[in-house]
Amino acid sequence: MKMRRRQFLKGAIGISTTAILPFQAGEALGANKDKKKKAKEKKDELAGNLTLLNQWGEQPANVQQVYTVVFKALAARPDATYADAAADPEVQRVCAENGLVHLGGPMLGTVSSQGARVWMRTLKPAKVEVQVTVAGGTKTFGPVASTAATDLSAVVPVTGLEPSTTYPYRVLVDGKLIDIPAHAAITTAPSESSPGKVRIAFGTCTHRWGLGNQKQWTLIRQRKPAAMLLGGDIAVQDRNNHLGLHRADYLLRDFFPAWQHLAAAVPVYATWDDHDYFDNDLWGIPKGYTKKDQEGVWEVFRHAWNNPSYGFGDERRGVFLRTRIGPCDAIMVDERYFRTGEKGSFLGDEQMAWLEEQLLDCKGPFIILSCGTMWSDYVSDGKDSWGVWDPEGRERIFKFIEKHRIGGVLLISGDRHGVRGFRIPRPSGFNFYEFEAGSLGGRTGPPPTKPEWDTQFYGISGKYAFGEFTIDATVPDPEVTFRLIQEDGTMVHELKLTRSQLTPPG
Repeated sequence: MKMRRRQFLKGAIGISTTAILPFQAGEALGANKDKKKKAKEKKDELAGNLTLLNQWGEQPANVQQVYTVVFKALAARPDATYADAAADPEVQRVCAENGLVHLGGPMLGTVSSQGARVWMRTLKPAKVEVQVTVAGGTKTFGPVASTAATDLSAVVPVTGLEPSTTYPYRVLVDGKLIDIPAHAAITTAPSESSPGKVRIAFGTCTHRWGLGNQKQWTLIRQRKPAAMLLGGDIAVQDRNNHLGLHRADYLLRDFFPAWQHLAAAVPVYATWDDHDYFDNDLWGIPKGYTKKDQEGVWEVFRHAWNNPSYGFGDERRGVFLRTRIGPCDAIMVDERYFRTGEKGSFLGDEQMAWLEEQLLDCKGPFIILSCGTMWSDYVSDGKDSWGVWDPEGRERIFKFIEKHRIGGVLLISGDRHGVRGFRIPRPSGFNFYEFEAGSLGGRTGPPPTKPEWDTQFYGISGKYAFGEFTIDATVPDPEVTFRLIQEDGTMVHELKLTRSQLTPPG
């Protein structure tokens, strides 16, 4: 059976399927340059030979065929776009034979008490509409056009809904209903003007191989979070300035049934880290690349997600954002785009000023403050963390929160594979709490615990797990319960904190 499957895949795509899996590819990186080059060639081959797409269960032959021809068109040139792929005769033929009119979506995002936004990627320029079941009837939103300028993506705002209510929806492309998960629904957040309860899931480091884990994504969806915060290393794997391969990796994301089932029902918010920016530990404009390359990576990212905003929203760019989800504010910073290597440049001066403004403006009892890499500097000697790159900037943020007595700040982080939680003691006796869940891809990373880490309260590695905050703002002293949950439902760690505990002393 194993030989027959290998022969089938070889026949379907015309290349060898003997490349090692990404877990092994990482281990195969030797000390000499030739080994590194060969390992990189194998890693690039993986995305084209369907190993990743099929690793969680072999996909139907027609799905593999469509993925293969579109991937080939995107991989052909560093500047290849989805519009270029759509113009390819072979892509047109295969997609027409399969009746395919879209390449990705629906993906929910920007949830509020009145609605959400629905993201789609079409096969060619088209009009996208969303039909929502409201009070037994149907209300249509859109159309919104997908164009070559938007990378064939369209984001349809759905508004005017009631708080804390679930609304099934359907999607039409050029007036025709498309197949989407049967459970696709928009569940609005609690009203921002009154106390409520909300659950928010989070994590990082899915990489490409974790996006197909049906068991994990189904569990997250079944726990009905109002949103999923993804802090980097999500879909793209070390593509540097090959924008065609950036797009090919997002194509893989959108072909995974597991991802489709989650994104159609759970709003997602995303920022990047090093691997989905350029490559491991890279930032700013990496050596050998240009401002145009950096801007190109940003363009691909912003049309591949469904965030409420992307950085400054002008020529300064970036992917940081702030949003409100029921009684909770969420701020996700961008520690890659603006870094220069100079002292204090982790976020850049303008983003740092923006962050301080947002912290002062937050009105909810809790603030989730997300960074793609770690706030603490224990792991890997603090490699690529705040502690190594910008301890002064981290101290500025902490002192600012303490000075203004900004309560309820919850730090979340990623980058270092595995999961770790730390108290960060302050001279005043106050403690910040950092929750890292870099385990959506189940990878083994640096040591998850060490005896000298006396402020640590959890740590595991090599297991699929996600983080979750359950916030209750209905009680006099609002509460947040953190849970670290493995893919099989095992509760690894649980911690309840109150807003008063998370408020710096006067």
